[in-house]
Amino acid sequence: MKSYSKYIFPLLILAASLFFACGTAPVQNEEAAVIQPSFKKEVIYDQFISEGANAADFDNDGDLDIVAGHYWFEAPDWTTHEIRPVETFDYTKGYSHSFLDFTMDVNQDGWEDYICFDFPGEEVYWYENPKGEDRHWTEYVIDSTACNESPMTVDLDGDGRLELVFGNKDRGEMMWFRPPSEKGGTAWTGEAIGLPQEEGTRQFSHGLGWGDINGDGIKDIIVREGWWEVPKDLSAFPWTFHPADLGLPCSQMYAYDFDKDGDQDVLSASAHAYGVWWHEQVVGEEGEIAFQRHLIDTSFSQTHGVAFLDLNGDNEPDFITGKRFYAHQGKDPGGKETPVIYWFELTHDETGNPNWVRHDIDDNSGIGIHVVARDLNGDGKTDILNGNKKGVIVFWGQ
Repeated sequence: MKSYSKYIFPLLILAASLFFACGTAPVQNEEAAVIQPSFKKEVIYDQFISEGANAADFDNDGDLDIVAGHYWFEAPDWTTHEIRPVETFDYTKGYSHSFLDFTMDVNQDGWEDYICFDFPGEEVYWYENPKGEDRHWTEYVIDSTACNESPMTVDLDGDGRLELVFGNKDRGEMMWFRPPSEKGGTAWTGEAIGLPQEEGTRQFSHGLGWGDINGDGIKDIIVREGWWEVPKDLSAFPWTFHPADLGLPCSQMYAYDFDKDGDQDVLSASAHAYGVWWHEQVVGEEGEIAFQRHLIDTSFSQTHGVAFLDLNGDNEPDFITGKRFYAHQGKDPGGKETPVIYWFELTHDETGNPNWVRHDIDDNSGIGIHVVARDLNGDGKTDILNGNKKGVIVFWGQ
């Protein structure tokens, strides 16, 4: 019989080396990914020019710039460039002409453009990127009367491009607007989703969001008075409106299964008073989808903007909000209290019930109409961007 002993010993040595090499590798699990976020504040601009801000690579140099109101700020030194004639505003007396700011390549020319919502009930514009030319950007009107104080972007038709959703007070209808389909196009296509005089469509309506409320795999449109069931055929009209009580006037609304019972609940936050809530989806008296309200926090007011994302890497969505500084010139409940920003960490007890742990971010800035949370400098950490009456401010994730 042939002897294999001269081969066995080297194989044992190799196996042992592989065992110890693998045994000393870091153990990968969900707990290892959880972090405790911290932030460093930087004031990009210290004048009131906008109630919102956003970010995009406007000069195609590979890094993200910032846009707010009439300016875009070129990274990394935040050099100012005018998009349109510049105005500054006295926050003790009035409002800016920039409430919410969004970005996308509207005309599909390879350059990021700018979408700006004016005062509620007035125009929403998009501005065409001049592709490196030092001049004002060409202005186009998307719609002449954009209502609801939390107009939003969402991909409803699944084409990979964002649409806009907001109310039209002249028609009394909730609308969705598709960007130009052809390259070089400038005109958006607007369609009503429901019948006139339905909720959430008035000039100063508060509360708007989206999520799959009925579990059919399709994004629905949420307002605090109920929700529109989005059909598979988006051309079908009208979309069915389901009345429901989703609380008091609020800002952005988000759907998620907070209590892990298999259906979608809703998060909302008071726009001009005190209160942050989650609304548990339950079965109503007649078998309809209904909601039961639960209080999360009532210690600060005017939470007029909310960002919803997993901030600490535990695979659960947290949220960021704060006090909108001088929302109504200090006349709201708590209007002159400390302009705070917090992030709320979602946790669960042993039965799956949700709890939120509040963490401080800042006490001298507050928020505007919306909060942007994303990695702005490419370091893999989430940053927070705000435009409000104190200026344009970034909180860099550390």
